[in-house]
Amino acid sequence: MNPSPASASPTKWATVAVIVACGVVAALQVGKAAIAGPILQSDLGLNLDALGWLTGIFAILGVVGGIPTGAIVGNFGSRRMLAAGLLATAAGAALGAASPAYSWLLASRVLEGAGFLFITVAAPSVLQRHDVVQQGDRDTAFSLWSCFMPAGMAIAMLAGPLFDGWRPMWWASCALALLAALAVWAAVPGSGARKAWDWHGMRRDAARVISARGPVLLAVAFAFYSLMFFALFSFLPVLLMERMETTLRTAGLLSALACAANIVGNLAAGYLLSRGMTRPVLLGAASLAMGAAGLGIFLPLLPDTGTFVLCVVFSAVGGLVPATLLSGAPLAAPAASLTPVVLGLVMQGNNLGQIVGPVAVGRAIDAYGWQAAALIVALAALLAAATAVALRDPARTGEPVR
Repeated sequence: MNPSPASASPTKWATVAVIVACGVVAALQVGKAAIAGPILQSDLGLNLDALGWLTGIFAILGVVGGIPTGAIVGNFGSRRMLAAGLLATAAGAALGAASPAYSWLLASRVLEGAGFLFITVAAPSVLQRHDVVQQGDRDTAFSLWSCFMPAGMAIAMLAGPLFDGWRPMWWASCALALLAALAVWAAVPGSGARKAWDWHGMRRDAARVISARGPVLLAVAFAFYSLMFFALFSFLPVLLMERMETTLRTAGLLSALACAANIVGNLAAGYLLSRGMTRPVLLGAASLAMGAAGLGIFLPLLPDTGTFVLCVVFSAVGGLVPATLLSGAPLAAPAASLTPVVLGLVMQGNNLGQIVGPVAVGRAIDAYGWQAAALIVALAALLAAATAVALRDPARTGEPVR
């Protein structure tokens, strides 16, 4: 039985740092495929569709396996499954680095994607434990955790060109995953004995989370956020090259800068929540601000510099959303032991938006131009704001997400 917050030990910030580092290592696996795309094209003769599968497989696994992964993490323990996810990531990266053909590389990405999913569900599950993070520090801890994706993506974009080929990049990511696994065993306290495997119990837990409505609304809100975010960042280099007539390298650097701005919003969310701002208000305001910025980005209303500044604002304000939603997962869980399942459901929403956003926006741009993307982002922003209102209503969530 977990100790009460009052009797819990002080927050272990060194452990929090290790958890965030594990997330950054996981995000590097996503970013490395994007930055290595041109090299993979020339080395393995891949087309854009094949490259898309190397990154899209992560999101597909997340949509299919979010809740099952949460149930497994809850059953076997967050520390064990975090380490297992890192080892799977290392094995996948090693297999990829040694791949003689595209089919082997794609198989390695499936293994890396499974590791990524376990990391992104197990790591925040550690942060909700009272023996790791005190109740009063939880918003700050989750805001730090939420920085993992933009930080890892930006590092990959900046460090990728320094490697002599894509295989050394894969070997380096393998080494980092192994080091992170060792750090987990050294710095993360164990959570006790694992529970006996129980399929019926896992199905019952999943059904209980889905029927609670609050977790479902968190997942829906994350889906709308992810749709907006990846609707822009999947095409930002192309947009910058068309609007600003920059080179690919310059567009990559500017995209990395805009992506890194997301970190500011994640950290700001922790500060604002700790100062008493409610999650529904923060979520609604951030979503509407993203929608307004998206209109200015995709519609030809501003000069080139102004458009890029709005991209940075879009990313920074958007960073308020992940930290707000992830830190709300333990509050929305029907029971503390179901937090991993709630996080798995939230990650399913995140990955669904990651798939739908680029596909919908890409087709809209091809058919109607950049203006169509503005309408999609604006609609998603309004729906996200409406979800925030639903989160405010205790009758619809069972208990309001505070």
